[in-house]
Amino acid sequence: MDNRAGEMEIVVEAIRQGSFALAARQLALSPSAVSKTVTRVEERLGVRLLMRSTRALQLTPEGEIYFRQAQRILADIDETERMVVSGGKAVPRGRLRVSATVGFGTRFVVPLVPQFLARYPEVELDLSLSDGVVDLIGERTDVGIRAGILSDSGLKARKLIESQRAVIASPAYLERHGLPKRPEDLASHNCLGFNFSQAMSLWPFRDPATGERLEIPVHGNFLANSGATVRQLALAGLGIARIGQFHVQDDIDSGRLINLLEAFSPGDKEPVHAVFLGHAHLALRIRAFVDFLVDHIAKRARGS
Repeated sequence: MDNRAGEMEIVVEAIRQGSFALAARQLALSPSAVSKTVTRVEERLGVRLLMRSTRALQLTPEGEIYFRQAQRILADIDETERMVVSGGKAVPRGRLRVSATVGFGTRFVVPLVPQFLARYPEVELDLSLSDGVVDLIGERTDVGIRAGILSDSGLKARKLIESQRAVIASPAYLERHGLPKRPEDLASHNCLGFNFSQAMSLWPFRDPATGERLEIPVHGNFLANSGATVRQLALAGLGIARIGQFHVQDDIDSGRLINLLEAFSPGDKEPVHAVFLGHAHLALRIRAFVDFLVDHIAKRARGS
């Protein structure tokens, strides 16, 4: 019988490393042996899994399916062997790669790391904080934490929190420029914004008397791709920002930032999800981490 599990391990490592040479080094094989194995699997399947170039390997759509399923199968094999050795007890273990936005990760995820690792000491947590959208397959990431409405990407998702947006400014800024009493007053203020393609130059509000939705044009001299950065500049007194309340709740509670125009809030909320490549046999380390976040983050988010 063909050693398909062995071949699968070689193909998966080639995809992870993005290079036959690097995969060969990890597996103690020759680059030609890795290349021949990948070619043999492709010929047996009758599809191209990888597009080769002088710079890197790129997954085809069929390669993405193979990579996703092969990872699951190899994880199942590994977990089965570990369960046999440990007397049938399944324990989350192995490297867990997680990506979170800077603001959310700093406030919610990082403080939970010691507790999570104390509960699951055989997990090796690899956490990256970035406000860019991470390609879970391309970046070899197990769990991504994303704010906002999710696109239909085929990923599984668990909601962690849902936070309203707040219009905020520092006391120092308001002392210099005055307190806006109605949304229309924002025309005379420096409004900090985001440089995302979907970022709004119109801030939504709702008239508390009529219920009418208002869209107020705003302008300012600063844009960023990070809620954490916008928060820092608001704290520094640069201007007024509209931002997920979870970013700034502690600042509002302490008086470092002032919540503005609350009566005109449109009630829109920003969901935050943990997303992952889901299947029936989700790796224990992924399941344990996502369940842990769901259980603990809601408690930390109270009041946001």
